[in-house]
Amino acid sequence: MTIHQTKKAFLALGAALTLGGCGSLDIPDLDNPSLDDFRDNPSPSAVYSAATGLLMGQRVGLAAQNGYIAELGVIGREAFIFDGAEPRLVEELLGPTLDPGGPAFGGNFWAAPYANIRNANTLLEALEKVPGVSDERKEGIRGFTKTMQALDFLVVINTRDTNGAPIDVGRPLGSALPPIEDKQRVLAHIATLLDEAAGHLAAAGGQFPFALSSGFRGDDPNSTTDDFNEPATFLTFNRAVRARVAVYQKDYGTALTALSQSFLNPSRPLSRGVYHVFSTDSGDLDNNLNSRNIFAHPSIVTDADKKADGSVDARVARKTRVLPPANSGTAADGRLASNLRVTLYPDGNANVPIIRNEELILLRAEANIGLGNFGPAADDINFIRTTSGELPARTDLAEANILDELLKQKRYSLFMEGGHRWIDLRRYDKLDTLPRELDPSFAPHARFPIPAQEMDARQ
Repeated sequence: MTIHQTKKAFLALGAALTLGGCGSLDIPDLDNPSLDDFRDNPSPSAVYSAATGLLMGQRVGLAAQNGYIAELGVIGREAFIFDGAEPRLVEELLGPTLDPGGPAFGGNFWAAPYANIRNANTLLEALEKVPGVSDERKEGIRGFTKTMQALDFLVVINTRDTNGAPIDVGRPLGSALPPIEDKQRVLAHIATLLDEAAGHLAAAGGQFPFALSSGFRGDDPNSTTDDFNEPATFLTFNRAVRARVAVYQKDYGTALTALSQSFLNPSRPLSRGVYHVFSTDSGDLDNNLNSRNIFAHPSIVTDADKKADGSVDARVARKTRVLPPANSGTAADGRLASNLRVTLYPDGNANVPIIRNEELILLRAEANIGLGNFGPAADDINFIRTTSGELPARTDLAEANILDELLKQKRYSLFMEGGHRWIDLRRYDKLDTLPRELDPSFAPHARFPIPAQEMDARQ
């Protein structure tokens, strides 16, 4: 059973569970009878559909032209979005300020993840009342749900950074708004969710009682048993995300432990991992990262290392292509231009990685750098250079230059997969290495503001 086959069953419940509007978390009780029935008298089928629905909710705003990957890509100088009908995609994302009142820029990536977090809390509460579901199945649902919550919180704090974010959002509707917590507390909460989820998954038995998308098949064409859609294998995905969070926390020992429990494996394809699935089928959500308005930043070519034959890094050739002059893109006033199409997502059916093997190898290198283990880190970096980039190995990596080399490999390996370049440069206080596109005084944005509606509600 695919995610598309279960979508219609979840639509009514999803409409009931999803918070409306963008901004304040203080949402009035809409007295929706479907929601009340789900809370008070949940059925097993409704609970299973709600679990599957969390995957759908998590895709919202991810792969739109003005979505998470594209906007973070613009700020991180991975891409330009040249849309004559929406000049703010240049003027605001590359300009001096992000408008906290704008629903698609400064105010983006807030309401949707919190709506999904609220849905997850409602599902966890329903598990306490649902009849006819075994304890093992409940544990599987809890492990899956908390992992999804962690990913949603990660979207919020990746965009808000030191502005912080609310954590205690499971309060009854009508309660006082939860406080905005600082970045480290939010990351610690995410880590706790992932660790709690791991405990649930360990007690979950052999199968999930609900459908996961085809994005959990592992994307390894040479394997017929590579799914991440059972509790034991899903746990390796959970540990992979936990490793990413631990690196963000600079908790490098925990990162290496989590990586050892993940699906990291240099002998398997670098593409192996877990993906969000999109579709151009009627009523589903398609991938708009193939928009003709999205162009790769020219520096992806000019900054690239060369292969032994003098040609450019193989990742550039795989993920971009040069356009004829007539199809090149420019900003409205001609100040910016690119002749590079992003080819990573060829059509609206293309999957988007959540996390994959290539990132895990680079996270292991990053954790080892943080611990001063430069030899193992250099081995992993050179593995990615030679395997993914088809570049010669570097023999000069040492403490003085190894971090910059790691960040360069992450830039090319994770290009347009989730704002990684922007997030990584910010973590190491290197945002000033990015070009200032419109004006020398316009420093790259370091974070998104908390939406104006949210702050207005807090007076």
